[in-house]
Amino acid sequence: MTSLWVETIIQIVGVLALAPLVTGILNRAKAWFEARKGPPIFQPYYDLAKYIRKEILLPANSTRIFYLVPFFVFGIYLLISFVIPVILPFPDYLSVSVDFLGGGLLFALTSVLLILGALNSGNNISAMGASRSATFSAYGEPTLIMVFFAVALISGTNNPYVTNAILSTSISGYLGLYHLFATVAFFMLLLFETGQLPLESSSNMELGMIDEARVYEYSGPHLFMIKYSSMIKLYLLGSVFLNVFAFPWFMQTGIAGSILDIPIMLGKWLVLIAILVIVNESLGKVRLFKIQDFLSISFALSIFSVITLTLGGIL
Repeated sequence: MTSLWVETIIQIVGVLALAPLVTGILNRAKAWFEARKGPPIFQPYYDLAKYIRKEILLPANSTRIFYLVPFFVFGIYLLISFVIPVILPFPDYLSVSVDFLGGGLLFALTSVLLILGALNSGNNISAMGASRSATFSAYGEPTLIMVFFAVALISGTNNPYVTNAILSTSISGYLGLYHLFATVAFFMLLLFETGQLPLESSSNMELGMIDEARVYEYSGPHLFMIKYSSMIKLYLLGSVFLNVFAFPWFMQTGIAGSILDIPIMLGKWLVLIAILVIVNESLGKVRLFKIQDFLSISFALSIFSVITLTLGGIL
């Protein structure tokens, strides 16, 4: 029992420690691909330390909703860190209470909270970002749930840890066409949800921004929690893609194995970062309204995964 608690703590610490590092490596890799020097890989840590030292400034007409949203969002992402296979290949104490569907709903809840906070700020730019986020979430969240549903059908369970164990030992399940459809659909969703698709701008001067617009009015420790949550979200969604869809192998057990899993996970992330950079830098920026087409294709692939699996079972 003590060992499981220690391994659970190692997983949470690993998420908190590696999330900014992965973001820093990704930003540096993008700069290298564009023949720029770019920021150091530890720049996200410096930025977070700067944000937390700043003063909190609240919009004049905002309410407690605006003030509390960063705390809830950060807390939800910490909760998700307990319930998905990031480092541990087996369930911890909290993972039995949340399955694939529950994890998808928690991700959706953070988006809803950020939209409410943006609307509560009274800022027109934040309201614009909230409106766009709500529109695209109507396409993205069903895709996330359908992909998880497809993987649950493949493995016969909606527990991500069991799914990881089944896919890591079943070559036929891993190489099946239905799994390929689900993997591509989730990867497309990953690109959009983490801002790696060259469609939205990270600049506060662009009318095409989405995520940056929602948090336009946050500052100080509030901005610290929002930015940190964004890094954790990238790390969690990427870890689900790596450990459940793309590379469900090499996860170790025991306290020593959990510690060893941290560099193993970083190695997997280096492969994913290379893929993300190539995709991000190879595609030209598409107009904002084309995001709906992109997410529609992702949703269609998730439907194809379920249909292919069902027909395969019938035939």
